[in-house]
Amino acid sequence: MGVTYKYFGAPDGATAARVPISMRPEELGGDELGMGGMFTKIKPETMAAMVLTGIEGIPLHKVPPLELVVLHPDYAVVKLPMTVVDPLRGIGEESVGAAAFIWSTVPDRGGPRDAFNVYQLLHEWQDFSHRLHDAGHQAYCLVWP
Repeated sequence: MGVTYKYFGAPDGATAARVPISMRPEELGGDELGMGGMFTKIKPETMAAMVLTGIEGIPLHKVPPLELVVLHPDYAVVKLPMTVVDPLRGIGEESVGAAAFIWSTVPDRGGPRDAFNVYQLLHEWQDFSHRLHDAGHQAYCLVWP
């Protein structure tokens, strides 16, 4: 049994904590969480490390922890630091490519290893970060088994 991650935007932690109460995971699609959320098998801590290490140059061991918003027997909601989402908005194609290459060479870490897959993922996250910013939202992740 795997874990599924649904990334979404919310204006604050209280709103993010209420989102899963009214929804079962099988009901979650593209826009129900208000931001055209994203499903992925990539952990939020891996996503944070990928951006902060590849784009910001932060050593893997200094990536800040995620903030637990709510822990429920059936799911959890965590908040990603804004420092994870913000850097993606201002970078161009070369920086995305460089970040993908950097992440693909970082030793002792989880997540995708192929630079092209990382590149595609970072582009998806770049689009997501623009949507979050435009809505004035912060990034959250709904986690359930």
